[in-house]
Amino acid sequence: MLPDATGEAMPRAGARRWLIAGFPALRHRNFRLFIAGQGVSLIGTWMQSVAQSWLVYRVSGSRFALGVVAFAGYLPILCLAPAAGVVADRVERHRLIVVTQALAMLLALALGTLVATRLVTVAAVVVIAGCLGAVSAFDIPLRQAFIVEMVGPEDLPNAIALNSSIFNAARVVGPALAGSLVAAVGEAACFFLNAASYLAVLAALLSMRLNRVRRSAETPSPVLAGFLSGLDYVRHEPPLRNLLILLGIVSGLGLQYSILIPVFAKEIFHAGATGYGLLVTAAGIGSVVSALHLAARRYSRTQHRRNLLAGLGMFSVGVLGLTATRRLGFALWFQALAGYGAIRYLATTNTLLQLLVDERYRGRVMGLHTVMFLGTASAGSLVLGAVAQRFGAPAAAAIAGAVSLACGSWLATRLRRLAMRERQAAA
Repeated sequence: MLPDATGEAMPRAGARRWLIAGFPALRHRNFRLFIAGQGVSLIGTWMQSVAQSWLVYRVSGSRFALGVVAFAGYLPILCLAPAAGVVADRVERHRLIVVTQALAMLLALALGTLVATRLVTVAAVVVIAGCLGAVSAFDIPLRQAFIVEMVGPEDLPNAIALNSSIFNAARVVGPALAGSLVAAVGEAACFFLNAASYLAVLAALLSMRLNRVRRSAETPSPVLAGFLSGLDYVRHEPPLRNLLILLGIVSGLGLQYSILIPVFAKEIFHAGATGYGLLVTAAGIGSVVSALHLAARRYSRTQHRRNLLAGLGMFSVGVLGLTATRRLGFALWFQALAGYGAIRYLATTNTLLQLLVDERYRGRVMGLHTVMFLGTASAGSLVLGAVAQRFGAPAAAAIAGAVSLACGSWLATRLRRLAMRERQAAA
């Protein structure tokens, strides 16, 4: 038996020893449980995401409806995540995550029931998407801030990269399964399987053995005051501020090209639900490779900056390539490149934020991260959906790629100036 970081015994190392050496976050029993439960649950989440988009497009035939449903899911995150970040700095995160995961399970079950009984409408999907967005507004910053409680600061970058790897491995498996199931038996099966998958993460959370984290003994200020203090903290920390602003722009317009993938699959490549699953899966494969690449080594501050720029550049090229091609084979390669670049950029942004933030403000900063990562998508999804309805999906995706490329150019300029100042200071 091999002791883990908490002094508990791990199963015999054997074939696992190389994993522990390469991925030190796996030394922690609680994190291993978390990753195992997440792995199952996220497959179901991706199945639901793919099936929901296909369902909306099948029922409505409207590109704009895809944007409306996405808007309904992201708007609560924009409104509630700042308050959720304040809550995450005050409560026992583990218990509240159990609650949010249970609520998400019930919403998946409700959507599956509506589809199975043929009572589903676009309006009903919008309502359920909004409710799930409200749950996610609390769940996402809680889970992000909870990672450090499982592994500690030393193994935090590796844990973030591994968590991203699991997320994107599910992105490979989930859409492929969803495409096959939707084509064979319809969307309801995907929603029911997603509901069942939450049992795995709930079992993992309830099996953890955690040391109680001591929160500040000060009398809690009102939520609004707590949020404003976090906002003021970020405003006076230029690295955090710039990372969050750039993330908001890229996520708000760049990443939202993905809501148009059903249109590309059906109207551009004439590949149906199976082609849709393949396009999402290709992006997932690129994402998994990227996340594992990040997790396999430690990076210096300069290398983190290069990862930000390289990731954003590759994502931009991938999206613009997708808009230019009319062949599914080429589109799959461009999707893989976009997925690789997106995760290289997003995971590095998350890592830098968590490494730079003061522990007292971790929940609030991760709440702002959630707003910039997902909340801004509410407006972006509507904009791209409207552009696609008027000018076509390739034109809308081209805007997403061009915005991302412009952000990459801005980042390159900032990093060049920063490197110059550091060289002058060293001289």
